[in-house]
Amino acid sequence: MPDAAPLLREVFGFDAFRPGQEEIVGAVTAGENVLAIMPTGGGKSLCFQLPALMRGGVTVVISPLIALMRDQVRALQEAGVAAGALTSGNTAEETDAVWEALERGDLKLLYMAPERLAAGSALGMLRRIGVSLIAVDEAHCVSQWGHDFRPDYLRIGELRRDLGVPLAAFTATADAETQDEIVVKLFDGAEPRRFLRGFDRPNIHLAFAAKDSPRRQILDFAGARKGRSGIVYCGTRNKTEVLAQALREDGHSACHYHGGMEAEDRRVVEARFAREDGLIVVATVAFGMGIDKPDIRWVAHADLPKSIEAYYQEIGRAGRDGAPAETLTLFGPDDIRLRRSQIDEGLAPPDRRAADHARLNALLGLAEALDCRRKSLLGYFGEEAGNCGHCDLCDTPPETFDGTTPVRMALSAILRTGEWFGAGHLIDILTGTETDKIRARQHDRLPTFAVGRDRTRPQWQAIFRQMMGRDLVRPDPERHGALRMTEAAKPILRGEAGIELRRDTIRKATRRPAVKAMVSDEDAPLLSALKAKRRALAEAARVPAYVIFPDRTLIEMAETRPATLDAMAGIAGVGAKKLDRYGATFLEVITGEARAAHPVQRRLAGRGRAGIYDQLLEVQAELARGQGGIDKPLSCSAAQLAKVAELTPGDRPGLERVLGDRRAERFGDAFLDVLGAAD
Repeated sequence: MPDAAPLLREVFGFDAFRPGQEEIVGAVTAGENVLAIMPTGGGKSLCFQLPALMRGGVTVVISPLIALMRDQVRALQEAGVAAGALTSGNTAEETDAVWEALERGDLKLLYMAPERLAAGSALGMLRRIGVSLIAVDEAHCVSQWGHDFRPDYLRIGELRRDLGVPLAAFTATADAETQDEIVVKLFDGAEPRRFLRGFDRPNIHLAFAAKDSPRRQILDFAGARKGRSGIVYCGTRNKTEVLAQALREDGHSACHYHGGMEAEDRRVVEARFAREDGLIVVATVAFGMGIDKPDIRWVAHADLPKSIEAYYQEIGRAGRDGAPAETLTLFGPDDIRLRRSQIDEGLAPPDRRAADHARLNALLGLAEALDCRRKSLLGYFGEEAGNCGHCDLCDTPPETFDGTTPVRMALSAILRTGEWFGAGHLIDILTGTETDKIRARQHDRLPTFAVGRDRTRPQWQAIFRQMMGRDLVRPDPERHGALRMTEAAKPILRGEAGIELRRDTIRKATRRPAVKAMVSDEDAPLLSALKAKRRALAEAARVPAYVIFPDRTLIEMAETRPATLDAMAGIAGVGAKKLDRYGATFLEVITGEARAAHPVQRRLAGRGRAGIYDQLLEVQAELARGQGGIDKPLSCSAAQLAKVAELTPGDRPGLERVLGDRRAERFGDAFLDVLGAAD
């Protein structure tokens, strides 16, 4: 087997390995199954490219992005390595050249997209060419609940079994849960040799700021770094276009990028960014994974990322050359509301939604940190670190204050309302805001009502945000986002512990969100749950969501919270057919109880008589064997009960005409009591 050092120098031009590379190269070369977690810019590709040259046979590299594969193949070919890629981006001549090299046995590295594994011919081809190693780049894409999930990554484990060869998986983004998922899906649960080479990128300066004229904040940040390549991530497609235009008007070279653009337009932006110095790309997260540009000097987030993993991966695109790079992440209450609703409206099961909320909480904790951000970030990934001296909080320690009293007020309000409400309603209680819901629930009589009126509503939102970031409270997905206390909060509530809060983010929280929300904070989680159900039904039926119910109908459901089919029938947009088809389903979302409604009952609901039908059913069940419970069973048909509920006969002769003598004798008096109470 060739010695690694000469190949490292002669082929790749390096005199020495980067920290951690040599041990990984040795394990991969020896044919061990490997899972390597390495920071972006840490030299992952060399850890499978160099072993490929030291082993016999062909190394198959499975990578998610065509542009990245093509770049790596070109670089290897320039270095004299026989490498090729089979991708949809190939010309016919390029594909022919790859096949010819495979047939001759010349190729050492073959790059493939995971989607190609779906072709029936792929396995036969790979068996024939003598594969000796599978390398998987961006292995976190196998995680079904990750933000970069690629379904065809699930085929890689089967490929490893069929070929009977070792597998080396690499990624820069995998917490402990994702690592375990990789082991299960790529290695069938058999423990590979794990290498955790750290998540620290000491050359990257970390900074967060609460939103305060966010467009101006981004323009100022970019202006201080004029002429340097950067990326601005935005939460919406429209925002990328608007902000790119603002940057151009401010004298920058800038363009936008999002998934709604034509493929050719996206390729033009990618090509410009690769070759132009000083270009700023304003993009959604559609732009990023696989970017191999080493001299990106800064990354800014105009909106809060989806999770701490997404944040880490996105800032990791800066400073891949090891030179200093800077980041800025803006956040505000609208961001948090959006991210919460995206989680709640998703189709993931409850345990996964809870995990996503926990990941978002971790990111909020980083945003609201009291000391070194790098220490908080690395702590999330299980690494201990001291203060880095290279983040905004190390540069300028934040002003703090004793937040024990307001936090205890908030926790008391949560406890006294049974942990059934979100931050919006709790803030109404604390500030003494007499809403209809406050009065209906008699929450204006609570001891905590108006105890926090000395603070504004936005300031209380900032306090609740810090409480979530410190994991004192968590939204409960089973209660449509109602806040529940964690164990960490109980010592503070009991007066056994205190807590420091950041004063600056509270002092700056003086403005309400610029965009009016569709519903109140209190009703927003339920609206998200209703939208999630609508989305699932729409996808199953392959129709647009509004065909099930328009937004205004779901908004009215969230605000009025109907508890019966009769009440549901009164919602605008719920006609008889939709009530019959969807009424019970949406009631279950609102009430949390499954309700199987008879078709007759659903029809009556449109006329306001379903409640009477329910009561008649209950009475019939009680008297099915007579008053003493020993008579021969007797019951009415659904049609007969419906006629009773609908016609409301007021005397026994009327009942006898509908039910007949025997049934009227057994049920008549009780049915008349029900009808009399309803009219």
